[in-house]
Amino acid sequence: MSAATTSPSEGRPALKPPPDAAAPVRHPDAPAPGELLGAHYDQCFGCGETQPHGLHLASRAGEGVSLTAEFTVQPAHQGAPGLAHGGVLVSALDETLGALSWLLRVIAVTGRLETDFVLPVPVGTILYLSARCTAVAGRKIYSSAEGRIGGPDGPVAVRADALFVEVKVDHFTAHGRPEEIQAAMADPDQAKVARAFEVNP
Repeated sequence: MSAATTSPSEGRPALKPPPDAAAPVRHPDAPAPGELLGAHYDQCFGCGETQPHGLHLASRAGEGVSLTAEFTVQPAHQGAPGLAHGGVLVSALDETLGALSWLLRVIAVTGRLETDFVLPVPVGTILYLSARCTAVAGRKIYSSAEGRIGGPDGPVAVRADALFVEVKVDHFTAHGRPEEIQAAMADPDQAKVARAFEVNP
């Protein structure tokens, strides 16, 4: 049987960890609780500092394999007038969930993401995100996240469950656009080169 169970009606992996999944273990070299993670790549739509219409999402390590993040909805992020586009909210959840890889010290990509939209999120709102890894089964990493409005303890506006899959760096070098791959690999700052490929969809 595969590491993820399969939904008979859809034939896709379910997001429930298998019975033999292990509890996630924070890597000893992971950022300390409270530490700001920073952008992994300056052109990343989710966390990149130089993306003019990006989310500029700032993540902070939490206890165990968890983290928090904040994202302010800008006018460029709206779908319906005055409200955040649902796809942008999914991107914020995905970015937050992906950042959990830094605490496990693995390279992982999104395999599946299921999202519930609970409340509308107006432009100008700060979305307070929290994410935690729930289980690991081989290369598969299970996690959950939620986004609240009105404060870190405010009402839940969006939530998601995700399945990430651990990969090697060649996943990105084989599939990314050559210009960006070459530019990232040629950076003289080797720490930046390594970080560019740490977390990515």
